[in-house]
Amino acid sequence: METLRQAQGKLETIRHSLAHILAYAVQDLWPAAKFGIGPAVENGFYYDFDFPFPISESDLLKIEKKMRELLRQNITFERKEITKDKADILFKNQPYKLELIKDTENGPLYVYRSGEFTDLCKGPHIDSTKEIPFDGFKLTKLAGAYWRGSEKNKMLTRIYGVAFTTKKELEKYIKLQEEAGKRDHKKIGEKLDLFSFHPEAPGMAFWHPKGMILWNELEKFGKNLRKKYGSKEIQTPQLAKKILWDTSGHWDHYKDNMFYFDVEKETYCLKPMDCPFNIKIYQTKPRSYKELPIRYTEIGRVMRNEKSGELNGLFRVRAITQDDAHIFATKDQVEKEISTLLKMVKEYYRAFKIKPEFFFSTRPDDFMGEIPIWNKAEENLKNALKKEKIIYGVKEKDGAFYGPKIDINIKDAIGRSWQLATIQLDFQLPQRFNLEYTNEKGDREKPVMIHAAIFGSFERFIGILIEHLNGDLPFWLSPVQVEIINIGKSQSKYAKDILKQLEEISIRAEIAKEDMTLGKRIREAEMQKIPYILIIGDKEVKAKSISVRQRGKGDLGAMKLSKFIKKVKLEA
Repeated sequence: METLRQAQGKLETIRHSLAHILAYAVQDLWPAAKFGIGPAVENGFYYDFDFPFPISESDLLKIEKKMRELLRQNITFERKEITKDKADILFKNQPYKLELIKDTENGPLYVYRSGEFTDLCKGPHIDSTKEIPFDGFKLTKLAGAYWRGSEKNKMLTRIYGVAFTTKKELEKYIKLQEEAGKRDHKKIGEKLDLFSFHPEAPGMAFWHPKGMILWNELEKFGKNLRKKYGSKEIQTPQLAKKILWDTSGHWDHYKDNMFYFDVEKETYCLKPMDCPFNIKIYQTKPRSYKELPIRYTEIGRVMRNEKSGELNGLFRVRAITQDDAHIFATKDQVEKEISTLLKMVKEYYRAFKIKPEFFFSTRPDDFMGEIPIWNKAEENLKNALKKEKIIYGVKEKDGAFYGPKIDINIKDAIGRSWQLATIQLDFQLPQRFNLEYTNEKGDREKPVMIHAAIFGSFERFIGILIEHLNGDLPFWLSPVQVEIINIGKSQSKYAKDILKQLEEISIRAEIAKEDMTLGKRIREAEMQKIPYILIIGDKEVKAKSISVRQRGKGDLGAMKLSKFIKKVKLEA
């Protein structure tokens, strides 16, 4: 019986093979095209091309038709090992392949031949095209992509496709994407005037006044929760000399994702992580076991050099804000601290009526440190999960290079899974920085370090929350909670009195401008997804009441203002 992991591996191989068939089709249709790379990716595949002239979205159907013609031919995939000299001859008219060959170290080179198309590739691939579901794939879009992800290189044309094992799965995915398009946080964020993006600062969000209300409410909620569980807030700088990142190991393991520059003959790095800075605070004085655990928390602003082609609204940014925490504990305190963090995660997501899913991530291939220490760290995490009676999945080899971790995912309203919070156990950085504390016997001992982010990234969490709720933010997070609409000028004084009473209890309210008809003002407030709309006419003024409309429920009818105030106090 085929396991889930085997099925996923087979599907990835099919997707990779479809990338080659895509390239084969392009070779037939545009023989002068130059070829980049074509890997399998989540839900599908892509291939990068340098076309002799621009192609358009309308060409995708033509390419897809050619791909299906090729599939009918039952083409085999034949692997062969070749020397660099032979590879240079074989790909003499393909400059991008020649560059890859040149950069290959002394290991072997492999090519795959599929009919009349040959590609430089390690594989794996299917045996023949008869293994590819004929109606299970579709080409979806064109995009620009710099060769090898560098803006210094030429912009190529990337053709994306999706692929599944059945037509039914493909149709389900397409329908899901259509629904996701309606919920696109970039469109909703612009419509609700929360944030914007500008080409002068790629991968960095500009937060508008309404967006900052949402941001600040989330930050306040997170800080209060951290404080409840015993964390102490700190703040650290935005950059440091390269020597700090040499010590931490980030320079060796994470350099390509860092921004760095030279000042006065020294290299400085914008921080991609907060952990080394928290360590420097720990090191400011001798520590005793009586002080431990020490729990630092920080709204950490970090910068990561994400590839331009991978930037995606709030989901993938370069300027990232984390609700970061680092705990320094004795070995005996680790499991209790992990359990406490798991409790915090569950409490946090209950506030959004979201059920978290937990995953245990094990030692990666590029790990740092000794295997016995890793084994102990993994045991600690598993014991904490067991203690909290948490059912969890396993992500093999998906831990950080310095320690195993627990990832927390959520499923949104349309079934997509998102990775948000993370709890990471770290025995490595305390060794690299030679951290110590004095134990009960007076001996020097190394603490264990725990990394924990509950929001994960503020930006990503807000993007996910917007799409999950389709912009219908809960009352306590809505930038404008109540819109007051007076029918005519004669009710202006009463509208201002209502506004004052709401502001006195810290309800965010505003009076709609009178430059539109009543119907248009109501529609505008509904388009802005404001939770409550209060409509005031002469009848309401006389009765000292309001006519209430609630988002998602419609007209609630007339209500005394005092009753409405009691109602919204409970929601604030």
